[in-house]
Amino acid sequence: MSVMIKPIFLSRLNSQVLSCTRRSSFLSGCFQPRSAHTPILQNCCGTLTPKIMPLVRYSDLSTQKYSMIYTLPHIKLLRAISRLKLLQTAITVVVLPPVYLFYFQGNASFFLVSYATGIALFAGVMLYMASHFFRRVVGMMYLDSSQSTLKVSHLTFWGKRQDIYLHVSDVMTIGDTGDSATETLLKLKRYSSPETFYFSTHFGRVVDKQGFEKVFGSLK
Repeated sequence: MSVMIKPIFLSRLNSQVLSCTRRSSFLSGCFQPRSAHTPILQNCCGTLTPKIMPLVRYSDLSTQKYSMIYTLPHIKLLRAISRLKLLQTAITVVVLPPVYLFYFQGNASFFLVSYATGIALFAGVMLYMASHFFRRVVGMMYLDSSQSTLKVSHLTFWGKRQDIYLHVSDVMTIGDTGDSATETLLKLKRYSSPETFYFSTHFGRVVDKQGFEKVFGSLK
């Protein structure tokens, strides 16, 4: 009995080793670096595998010194519009209940209630849609002294400033995103995340061209 089991076991073991060897050689042959700028690997099937970046503490990044490479002067206007959404919501909460109360008491017509409700809903939807876009607009970008970390400032839902820190090697160049440098609105995308931000060299201003091109490539 034991004599029969041993050859079967060895046969399965050899097949598993052979399978692993083929898989290893297949992967080493399929994957190859895509470019010097991007820390990703292109496999033979066309999928992209992000390279694992070293973990850096948020506190370490926030205490570093950064120099500005891009600014959007109109970010103050976008902040005001974003905060207007909150004011509009507060006005709706205050005004609509009395209108409905007057309607149920017979002191207001159905047309007035419908008109007030429609205006409030339309204004609310438009402002919230605008706020959703404004949160993805980049107000300022900074680069650290080693040119390895990009600091991006954008608006939150409440219209406040929020800073995020990205590895420069993880940020797509303008060419990699499929945009043209002459376009009015450009995308800020990463290889490791599907999240997209937007910036504009037409409405915004590139403060440090050399630092900007270090991250996003040539502007020509």
